[in-house]
Amino acid sequence: MVNITLADDSKKTFADGLSALEIAKELDKAALKGYCAAKIDGKICDLRTIIDKDCLLEFVKYTDEEGLKVLRHSSSHIMAEAVKRLFPGTHFGIGPAIENGFYYDFDSPHVFTTEDLGKIEKEMAKIVKENSPFIREELPRQKALELFGESDEKYKVELINDLPEDSIISIYRQGDFLDLCAGPHLPSTGSVKHFKLMSLAGAYWRGNEKNKMLQRIYATSFPDKESLDKYLFRLEEAKKRDHRKLGAELELFMLLDEGPGFPFFLPKGMVIRNELENYWRQQHAIWGYEEIKTPIILNQQLWERSGHWDHYQENMYFTKIDEVDYCVKPMNCPGGVLVYKHKPHSYRELPIRCGELGLVHRHEMSGALHGLMRVRCFTQDDAHIFMTEQQIKDEIIGVTQMIKSFYNLFGFTYHVELSTRPEKAMGELAVWEIATKALADAMDEIGQPYTINEGDGAFYGPKLDFHLEDSIGRTWQCGTIQLDFQMPEKFDLTYIGADNQPHRPVMIHRVIFGSIERFIGILIEHYAGAFPIWLAPVQAKILTITDRQNDYAKKIFDELTLAGIRTEIDDRNEKIGYKIRAAQFEKVPYMLVIGDKEQDNDSIALRKRGEGDIGSSKISEVVLKLKQEIVNKE
Repeated sequence: MVNITLADDSKKTFADGLSALEIAKELDKAALKGYCAAKIDGKICDLRTIIDKDCLLEFVKYTDEEGLKVLRHSSSHIMAEAVKRLFPGTHFGIGPAIENGFYYDFDSPHVFTTEDLGKIEKEMAKIVKENSPFIREELPRQKALELFGESDEKYKVELINDLPEDSIISIYRQGDFLDLCAGPHLPSTGSVKHFKLMSLAGAYWRGNEKNKMLQRIYATSFPDKESLDKYLFRLEEAKKRDHRKLGAELELFMLLDEGPGFPFFLPKGMVIRNELENYWRQQHAIWGYEEIKTPIILNQQLWERSGHWDHYQENMYFTKIDEVDYCVKPMNCPGGVLVYKHKPHSYRELPIRCGELGLVHRHEMSGALHGLMRVRCFTQDDAHIFMTEQQIKDEIIGVTQMIKSFYNLFGFTYHVELSTRPEKAMGELAVWEIATKALADAMDEIGQPYTINEGDGAFYGPKLDFHLEDSIGRTWQCGTIQLDFQMPEKFDLTYIGADNQPHRPVMIHRVIFGSIERFIGILIEHYAGAFPIWLAPVQAKILTITDRQNDYAKKIFDELTLAGIRTEIDDRNEKIGYKIRAAQFEKVPYMLVIGDKEQDNDSIALRKRGEGDIGSSKISEVVLKLKQEIVNKE
């Protein structure tokens, strides 16, 4: 008999030699449909795993994050089997689960096309219908080499050869298909029902450009049809909202071969950028920040002292001035430190909050560049706070509240991750533990839920990352609060305490937008280009029905412009329906239509984006209405 402790801490006794699946049946047959794997003493495994010792047993659901990975990895094996059936002679690379789906890499004499995806899906449906069990086997390394060598699976052989000689190798079979795999997997192929093959790509074997380029098929799967349909709808919606497409259509920015990763902002894009920066400055003044500006190029010794040279060198650009080595800044922090250090400080001055809209440059591989989302130069809305240890909690809470107020303005919800000490880090473990606890305590005090992201902190300190959710459910990491005991130590920063002795300040690094460029890209997709009136490059467009209204249109234009409302006139010799459609395409919040009737009555016919005609109004009423919406940031 074995004694099993369940997730709810209850304890039950079962016959020795039962599988997790059989125990699940005995416990709750009705719940069994929702289980896809098990955890034995915290280690995830197949439901078919035999339990022969006392343990903690938990069941993993399809809807759990770990459960989705099991489902998708099992789906990748089904896709691989379908490819093997349809395209003999194919050799198999790897097929992991990834965020939102899975892929498999193939070395095939057949060049896959989008038409093949439908054929592979049909074959996968047959394999699902066959409901073959996923069977795990464990073999000595030499036996596994022989097994895959006989079938000429050279990529599998290479992977096995990289393992120690005394390794026990696990493989999985389903029907006539076998694969090298650590698992776990679903009980059978029949458990995978809702999948979709998405796209094709090339991928170097093991990510090394010296290796052969394989063919990669991307796909996804979900536990139910509704979730799959929602995901596919979101993808289609994301295509429509692609900031690169809308950025070009709305003339916001451009990307040129003359500067890969260095975006050009056009006049209308600059309006959005300036509005964001104006709001940033207004709010930072309210929250007690002073604005600074630090140089883009600083000498190499500074970056060696800060630790960036050892930890970030591969992402930096360099130059020489008067035979001295300089670096183009990838971060604003050392400049902010020098601003603090330029004169003595008293404890009475702390906290000192310095904000900077600082242009930074970071080297990104050309293949990683993506519109405004991944660029080589961007403006960080940085701030550095210098404080006493006693002020840490209040300052973290204050920054958290400030971030919340920013994101609420744009209609974003968000979740928070606490990222801990990375493998490559500066400073003593004890100091990291103090800093990590300070961040956690601040979140606990304000009741802000957070998850732990192990090992993903900055090299100089732990951090809180804010992941905002846009209007179609995608998440973006933007805001961050990094708590740093290391930089003040490296730069010998001090303040004079109440005891008239020097003390070491603590430093917070924080951003809210993160990157102005990237945040604009996110906003374009979040709003699908239809910006709220306060951000819209053109807030009102005057549309004339005939040339007879041109002078009246100019008069209205002058009134709106004088009131600070960004306005354009469309007095082209076109039909009014054409002009309305053009303004709708440009996503202008308000259209002011004028014909003879409006001119005679000193009025306009007002149309609102998304609502259409909302009636006739006097121009003074329109000015008041639009100004109020702009001030209220509607």
